[in-house]
Amino acid sequence: MFNIITRRTLLAYAEKYPLAANALYEWYHELVKSDFKNFNALKSVYGSASLAGDDRIVFNIMGNKFRLVVRIVFEYKAIQIKWFGTHKEYDKINVSTIQHQIK
Repeated sequence: MFNIITRRTLLAYAEKYPLAANALYEWYHELVKSDFKNFNALKSVYGSASLAGDDRIVFNIMGNKFRLVVRIVFEYKAIQIKWFGTHKEYDKINVSTIQHQIK
């Protein structure tokens, strides 16, 4: 089972993007219960997930309307939320350096 270190961050993004809130909660509950050993195991379930460097993985949320950037350290079963936003907003960020920005 994974530990999502920044659950509060996920809740803040759900508040900022209420249209995507249920999809974010669903993603959270699926990942907390999962036991992926590596990216290939995760990719077999989340086919559209992609690696972005620095252990970062990008998930498409709601049919690619939104993007979620997380850092996953499989060895420690730890997930850190880095960024969430619309696909259009995603096109404007540097996925390998972006950090959580909601106050």
